Amino acid sequence: SNLPLEYLNKVEDRLQKTGVSYLMTAEEFIGVRIVSALFQMAAAVVLMDLLQRHDIVWPLGGLVFGFFFPEIWLKDTRKRREKEVIRALPVFLDFITMSVEAGLNFTGGLRQAMERGPKGPLHNEFAIVMRDIRSGLSRADALQRMADRLGIKDVTTFVRAVVQAERLGSSLKKTLQVQSEQRRNERFQRAEKMAMEAPIKLIAPLIMFIFPVTFIVLGFPIVMKFIGEGLL
Repeated sequence: SNLPLEYLNKVEDRLQKTGVSYLMTAEEFIGVRIVSALFQMAAAVVLMDLLQRHDIVWPLGGLVFGFFFPEIWLKDTRKRREKEVIRALPVFLDFITMSVEAGLNFTGGLRQAMERGPKGPLHNEFAIVMRDIRSGLSRADALQRMADRLGIKDVTTFVRAVVQAERLGSSLKKTLQVQSEQRRNERFQRAEKMAMEAPIKLIAPLIMFIFPVTFIVLGFPIVMKFIGEGLL
């Protein structure tokens, strides 16, 4: 490949954090962007001929849109994946904490959490952690790899706390209890923030769609009455 190695590494990192690195390499993703650009440009040319329009803006617009569409899809997929991970993390932490409190070690607690926790990207990542541990990797390294793959602050904080507790010989049970409580509080704060933002997000649809229709419904009979009486 003639592409700069630094750029390829950045693309590979984004693919990994989105959870699609197993589907394609960085070079293949760049190829997808090029093919998408050419396809959209061709589609724009065909549409332009059908509408009997002859404007260079159409194929250029299709080219630009097609080139950036895979990148937009990647960002959207990563955002959805991050939301799923953040939503599932407190659940898994609760299961791990309860298992450790019951006398299991961290690995045993993680195994119990995977049996009872929700399926999704975080479950898949924990499965990779278990596989890495079984293959001989230390628990700290396996967890750190997961944190690097995800690149999500909540997960990184959790992993750092567990690894630090292990290295310093601190109580893992206490560490997990603190992390579990912190994640629950953060989840509550996010829900509270979303509830507070909901009315603000409704303002635009109200102004653009609901208010005009309401005015038409209320005003139409009055206007018709004025027309009938010759006032308009």
